[in-house]
Amino acid sequence: MKRRKQNKPAPQTHPSALAVPSYHRILVKHGLIEKTLPIPDAYEMFLKVGADPEVQKLSRKVARGNKMKHVPALYLATAMALQGMTEEELEALKLRIEEKRV
Repeated sequence: MKRRKQNKPAPQTHPSALAVPSYHRILVKHGLIEKTLPIPDAYEMFLKVGADPEVQKLSRKVARGNKMKHVPALYLATAMALQGMTEEELEALKLRIEEKRV
């Protein structure tokens, strides 16, 4: 009787990248934090970014523009707002966040 080979799942190449929360990846993608920033600090930074009046204004505009009736999470609206910002706006946001931290 022949033994069948068991299919083993392929090993994950970057398990640490998958363990990073989406808000951390969003902030790193837009250059607002360093990739090595601890997760609790990244969450605090994300809350500050989400509370910024300019980001809130853009979040509402994006939500209305796409006619999203239900945003499943805060990070989605913030990510879409950050994506719509120019480099200059992102730099200004970074400066405003740094001012609040000091």
